[in-house]
Amino acid sequence: MNTANQSIYQSPAYKRSRAAYCMECAAEYFVSLLVTETFLAKLLTAIGLSDDVIGIISSLISLSFLFQLAAVFVVKRIKNTKRFSILFHTAGNLLFMSLYLIPFLPFAAPYRQPLVIACILAAYFGNYFVTTIIYRWGNSFVEHSRRGRFSAGKEMISLISGMVVTVSLGYAMDAFEAADNLHGGFIFSAAAILIFSICDLICLLLIQKEDSPAPPTAPTASLGAVLRNTLGNRQFLYIVLLCVLINCAQYTTIGFLGTYQMSELALTVGTVQLLNIIGNLGRFALSRPFGVYTDRHSFTAGIKLALVFLVLSFLVCTFVTPSCRWLIVLHILFHRISYAGTVQNLINITYNYVDSAYFVEASAIKNSISGIAGFGASILAGRLLAHIQQNGNTLFGIPVYGQQVLSLISTILSLAAILFVKFVIEKQKVMVQ
Repeated sequence: MNTANQSIYQSPAYKRSRAAYCMECAAEYFVSLLVTETFLAKLLTAIGLSDDVIGIISSLISLSFLFQLAAVFVVKRIKNTKRFSILFHTAGNLLFMSLYLIPFLPFAAPYRQPLVIACILAAYFGNYFVTTIIYRWGNSFVEHSRRGRFSAGKEMISLISGMVVTVSLGYAMDAFEAADNLHGGFIFSAAAILIFSICDLICLLLIQKEDSPAPPTAPTASLGAVLRNTLGNRQFLYIVLLCVLINCAQYTTIGFLGTYQMSELALTVGTVQLLNIIGNLGRFALSRPFGVYTDRHSFTAGIKLALVFLVLSFLVCTFVTPSCRWLIVLHILFHRISYAGTVQNLINITYNYVDSAYFVEASAIKNSISGIAGFGASILAGRLLAHIQQNGNTLFGIPVYGQQVLSLISTILSLAAILFVKFVIEKQKVMVQ
């Protein structure tokens, strides 16, 4: 990189944009904390949904990646990335807030349930429609050689601040429930999402405007050109398959652990959030080392190392029972540590095998395909869980909790992902951008 290009990354506008992008990711993370895992499980349980249905709804996030496909048809036509992103992203956050207002509607439970699903899908559409666009926009202010470190630093900011938010909201929800005022907890959650959404909006406004998001040499965004440079690229297809394996491993189990922790393991929302903090501390401690390791070696190496922790997390979870519920701490710790090497690397690795002019389209296609696979896995896992519970928590006559069986399946899928990285991905030639 020449001196002129290096100096622009040190300009006040670029520094401000990087800082604002980091803060925006943190605010977005705070919103996500309130619409996943135990918080969402508590809301859906109050509305009257069963455990298997809650697990499937919790996994709608994987199906929502399909909304990124819409970006394929509009990305090259966007004249103002900033305005376009703010419009849809803010609308999505406000729809997440509205989820906690549904229990107050004068509708019977059978009518509230489809309304919750519609609201979740609409909210994720607003967010995921512009996710890859915002990612490319925010990272355009970061030197390519420092993306691993920047991603790690960005995650560390979200994690350390998210810990405070998590424990505060968790214990606040417990306090409302202890006072037999769960609806008060829902109002509190809605207000918190509104505040975080306003902070998110302010951060997006502070990022430098990108009037011409597409590179000057970018080809016409015809569907044929997009397909040739993405699905017609065998190296990229292997990355998609890797994401499919990882998503199937994740969504086979994770969406069903929220109710397991609160029901069979008898953990309160506050306790679960405290355990999440322990996991996030582990992720925080290793985020920087993972970033440095990735920059020194490769995105692929970072992913493979992270997958080892993913295997350990699900392996430990197969032994979690009410009598050994303390093992859930190890599961959460290993699982969060794995995120330090997979979340950002699975995004950045797209740069290795696809022309940067097609980054948004490739990311949307990759996330959509792996999202469909993940959602399909959650559907099958939900049926298996329901079958085990209906048979008195037994499978083939063996006493077992459904989440233990799901965790074993996730362990096998995670091992398959490691082998795929070692024998396929590592042998691919990296594209020089």
